[in-house]
Amino acid sequence: MNNDAIATALTAIRNGIIRRKAIIKIPSTKVAERIVQILVQEGFVKNVVKHKDNGKEFPDVSLKYLGKRKDPYVAIVKRISKPGLRVYSDRRQIPKILGGMGIAISSTSHGLMTDREARQKRIGGEILRHVW
Repeated sequence: MNNDAIATALTAIRNGIIRRKAIIKIPSTKVAERIVQILVQEGFVKNVVKHKDNGKEFPDVSLKYLGKRKDPYVAIVKRISKPGLRVYSDRRQIPKILGGMGIAISSTSHGLMTDREARQKRIGGEILRHVW
């Protein structure tokens, strides 16, 4: 049994991209839903629609592909901070992913946000994942 909602969502997205799925289901948690919202805002996934299945709510994530070959917009989703090894960053040391082409999702005192938002607000936090 996996109690790590972030890892479960990350694995579902990664497996969906590998299998070239159009829509994937992830378990509904506040953290997972916020991460998917950030991915929608940044243009890595199309949209998110919630639906109920057997009394439980699941967000359906529509993955985004490019061209006839179905090249995914998300090349790599990498988990940085893990339950066994937390990675924190000061506001001056927030990483830039591929010179700004990718994003780092951070958990801050103001909620989950991208590296750009954290730099603008001048706050650091726990670096959860890199996406590019």
